[in-house]
Amino acid sequence: MALLRKINQVLLFLLIVTICGILYKKVHRGTVLRNKTDDDSETPEDMEDEIPVVICAAAGRMGAAMAAINSIYSNTDANILFYVVGLRNTLSRIRKWIEHSKLREINFKIVEFNPMVLKGKIRPDSARPELLQPLNFVRFYLPLLIHQHEKVIYLDDDVIVQGDIQELYDTTLALGHAAAFSDDCDLPSSQDIHRLVGLQNTYMGYLDYRKKTIKDLGISPSTCSFNPGVIVANMTEWKHQRITKQLEKWMQKNVEENLYSSSLGGGVATSPMLIVFHGKYSTINPLWHIRHLGWNPDTRYSEHFLQEAKLLHWNGRHKPWDFPSVHNDLWESWFVPDPAGIFKLHHPNS
Repeated sequence: MALLRKINQVLLFLLIVTICGILYKKVHRGTVLRNKTDDDSETPEDMEDEIPVVICAAAGRMGAAMAAINSIYSNTDANILFYVVGLRNTLSRIRKWIEHSKLREINFKIVEFNPMVLKGKIRPDSARPELLQPLNFVRFYLPLLIHQHEKVIYLDDDVIVQGDIQELYDTTLALGHAAAFSDDCDLPSSQDIHRLVGLQNTYMGYLDYRKKTIKDLGISPSTCSFNPGVIVANMTEWKHQRITKQLEKWMQKNVEENLYSSSLGGGVATSPMLIVFHGKYSTINPLWHIRHLGWNPDTRYSEHFLQEAKLLHWNGRHKPWDFPSVHNDLWESWFVPDPAGIFKLHHPNS
């Protein structure tokens, strides 16, 4: 009987150990799955330390986004979380480019943008059709894409960052302001920028002042415009002021009344922001948005000035991965080759 009792005790012990092992595996596996799939699993402390940077990766210019990301990541010790936004049919290619290149170590999330939110809100008659691409309007919908962060940086894909992105993130937004931009009148005189033919830096270049709806805004046509290719945004104020709804309202009005100037062909995304943010935005240090590098392929800037710049923006038709363009060497130093071999640089000798 004593032997039988000892055997029963051993069997009971083994049964208890087995059950505990099974329960541990189930709990552990459930925790791992939650950590992988739950976007809200980060602690508040982790989110405070992160700098969220939103950048779009369009199919035909994905190499631009990768170069921008590379320049940001390489010039800071800050904890950057990249939100790389694309359309559904490009998401796998975005992931492959990052995971099979030198960018594999970055902290990133791939976000799908649904172009159906733009249905009926865009006129199809722009002088520059490329500006009608859905991802050009991602900046309007930041709170719908980014849920965890109080402050967010949005960057166009045709930029290169030469400074520490922490400085840009530390831009002070005045009380009640949902965003900070660069004024088009604050460009350093050393650029001699006004010699560029057709360059506009006032509201007159973006809004059609012949239309009553525009006149009724009471905004002087000589008011200095701003460029929304670099944005530091406060998500709490953005949501509180219903900025997205306001922007959509002006998109819809433009469809109905054709309110924006066609002289630039760039008013499709800039013009609504000029209206909604008029007199209600903070400013970014001018060196954090040196632009118009893509405006004229015959105009170059001094090497000293370019070295001082914290962020370079090739806004305009002439992109640094294409031809003709200027200061390609600065951009190409950050270029990350496409593992799939699809995106290629277009130069006269290539």
